[in-house]
Amino acid sequence: MSQGEHSGDFRDSRAGRPPRRRGGRAPAATRSGQRPRERSRTADPARLLAYEVLRAVAESDSYANLVLPPLMHRRGVYGRDAAFTTELTYGTLRLHGRYDPIIAIAADRDIRKLDDDLLDVLRLGCHQLLAMRVPSHAAVSETVALARTVLGAGRAQLVNAVLRRVSERGLDDWLTELADRSTGEDERLARLHSHPQWIVRSLRQALDGTGEELVEALEANNSPAEVTLVIRPGLTTKTDLPETTRGRYAPTARVLRGGDPGALSVVREGLVGVQDEGSQLVTLALATTPIEGPDRTWLDLCAGPGGKAALLASWLGARTGGPAPSDPADHPHGQDHRPRTRRLVANELFHHRADLVRASLRAIPDSIDVEVRTGDGRMVGEYEPQTYDRVLVDAPCTGLGALRRRPEARWRRSTADLASLAGVQRELVISAIEATRIGGVVGYVTCSPHVAETTFVIADVIKRAAKLGMPVEVVDAAAALAQVALTPLPDQQGPYVQLWPHRHGTDAMFLAILRRV
Repeated sequence: MSQGEHSGDFRDSRAGRPPRRRGGRAPAATRSGQRPRERSRTADPARLLAYEVLRAVAESDSYANLVLPPLMHRRGVYGRDAAFTTELTYGTLRLHGRYDPIIAIAADRDIRKLDDDLLDVLRLGCHQLLAMRVPSHAAVSETVALARTVLGAGRAQLVNAVLRRVSERGLDDWLTELADRSTGEDERLARLHSHPQWIVRSLRQALDGTGEELVEALEANNSPAEVTLVIRPGLTTKTDLPETTRGRYAPTARVLRGGDPGALSVVREGLVGVQDEGSQLVTLALATTPIEGPDRTWLDLCAGPGGKAALLASWLGARTGGPAPSDPADHPHGQDHRPRTRRLVANELFHHRADLVRASLRAIPDSIDVEVRTGDGRMVGEYEPQTYDRVLVDAPCTGLGALRRRPEARWRRSTADLASLAGVQRELVISAIEATRIGGVVGYVTCSPHVAETTFVIADVIKRAAKLGMPVEVVDAAAALAQVALTPLPDQQGPYVQLWPHRHGTDAMFLAILRRV
């Protein structure tokens, strides 16, 4: 997700009318009464930019959080216009599962018969009409102008007709109709909360709770995530971030209340990173789990893009051999002048992601031996048996726990991905166990709450490791998390940790810790 993302409460800076009502018929005063010659003939730059990002996401499998910020910078879109563009882009990506059936009703046709570029324009119009404080006349006329620019005059007429029909009703009325037209509970929730049905079912299984909490989880995925910074221990202090507030749980977390984190010098220098608080928590829990014997050689088996590796390396460097500091951000690295013999290996399969890891580690001092490798993590255990004291396996997964940040991911993934990822996840953990010395620990982390990627993987790995002569025991990850968290997490009963956006305000991170015995 773009770090400039905001919530959807924006007026169009070119139209100062009051917001439309959420339910019932739109007031007549907000309907378009413009004559054709008075309507916009050229696309508004903010809407055109949002459209271009949507097309890049659809045509090249790009991620909006990687495409939008540099594009806004090149076009000189800042301030209020940047906020408007960001919400329009991300909101449309998140909620088009809600808008598509509305468009189908308003257009009186199967949306599969609509061209993809036309559908994206209609989705942008729907988001302005139903989720942003843009007056109806402005939402329709400006989107029609966009259609003339990118689709041509002929299809722009269809856009005008469809959006006029959408604007005749408020969001509540549309949601009621979508619910009435649904054939089952999963379809109803999928439409109202804009998720594929298989994700609705998977979240229900993972929560194993009430339907009310399922709705909370779905809605949380449709809300922008806070921009959370990580103070890398020993490299800087919280006093270098006066424009931030303390995180809720992680001692290293600071919440940026506004602005671009890339504009901060400490971020540009690598002293501070942008990292979800849940990601910080699970990393710190592994880093502080008690082990006997040497504790100097650590491995991040799947290190890209490097946030967890940088936190591990800085934590490893900031330790003085005694208990971990209660607030490591208050202990600059320079306070410990003793020579260090600590080492972190960061392994990554892809070269371009290995470059990102190196960039994340650029501020780690020379007193820590840091090595970035490119290779298949499934082979590390064979090549380096019983070498490491701690190993982190941040395994490739569906990413269902980070839908707030990557809204397009929900539409790209399918149940087929679970099958293809399952084998890789298990092989990576087995390799990590083989690479860990007896008495050392392995942390298995996924940014997904799907049980096929969490508890099922660990159950299979435990059995497989025993058959291979590498028995492991489960360490209480919830207890380890409690030792580093600033605020208790009473819902974490162990032995595993499962965080949730709607409960904790973090990504839905899963953590299991295994000790080789």
